[in-house]
Amino acid sequence: QVQLVESRGGLVQPGGSLRLSCAASGTIFSIHAMGWYRQAPGKERELVAVITSGGNTNYIDSVKGRFTVSRDNAENTVYLQMNSLKPEDTAVYYCNADVTVVSGPRADYWGQGTQVTVSS
Repeated sequence: QVQLVESRGGLVQPGGSLRLSCAASGTIFSIHAMGWYRQAPGKERELVAVITSGGNTNYIDSVKGRFTVSRDNAENTVYLQMNSLKPEDTAVYYCNADVTVVSGPRADYWGQGTQVTVSS
């Protein structure tokens, strides 16, 4: 019913920048919070940043001041601008959306994941 399609990640040098996007499509009535998670090898998935439908944001401490989450409600798209990237930011990044579908329930949906590697 709902698909989340992420942009491609990539290989970035330490100190570099990368912008991820995630577009939601399908039988969407409304999208509530949207966010980004990441999972590094051998670690659990963690919430990186979240943005509410009203634009309120929250970040994990390790990315504050470096990452910015934003959304375009008209396009059902969430973005993650990542600056001053560090090797420890290397992970698979997943977008997430809390969605109410037309004539259906509210549920969480996930993107397919995209690899971000920070290395020289």
